[in-house]
Amino acid sequence: MKKMAILFLIGGSVLLYAAQIQWVPYTQALEQTKKEPRLIWAFLQASWCIPCRVMEREAFTDSGVIELLNTRFYPVRLDVESKEIITCDGKKKTVERCFFDVWELNGTPSMVLIAPKGLSILTLSQALSAKDLSFLLNRFLENEKEWLQP
Repeated sequence: MKKMAILFLIGGSVLLYAAQIQWVPYTQALEQTKKEPRLIWAFLQASWCIPCRVMEREAFTDSGVIELLNTRFYPVRLDVESKEIITCDGKKKTVERCFFDVWELNGTPSMVLIAPKGLSILTLSQALSAKDLSFLLNRFLENEKEWLQP
């Protein structure tokens, strides 16, 4: 009986570990969407951002949000202060410059919905609950066919 309980606990922790957002590097998401078209959902955060930590703890642990992001989008996490060079709306810039100059964001957390061609569809600077994020992601999927067309 003790062995079964231990196996259950180990198995439960493996399932818990597997049920998390599978973040994809930004450049890899742009490449992957050429082969398997999906929308890219970028979460822009900073180490000092308290609402970002709240979203990570609450919204990003919700099973519905995890399922949507892992199966229907390429989820990307970017640090707004990063000097990494990425392509945003066809321009090569640091993440920081994309945040301010291209996506015209001004606060964290922020989110950017990106079409397979790498062009931003919409941006949002606001912390969201799991319920609100799930609603928003589902609304995006209603227009998915239009945004995924070549």
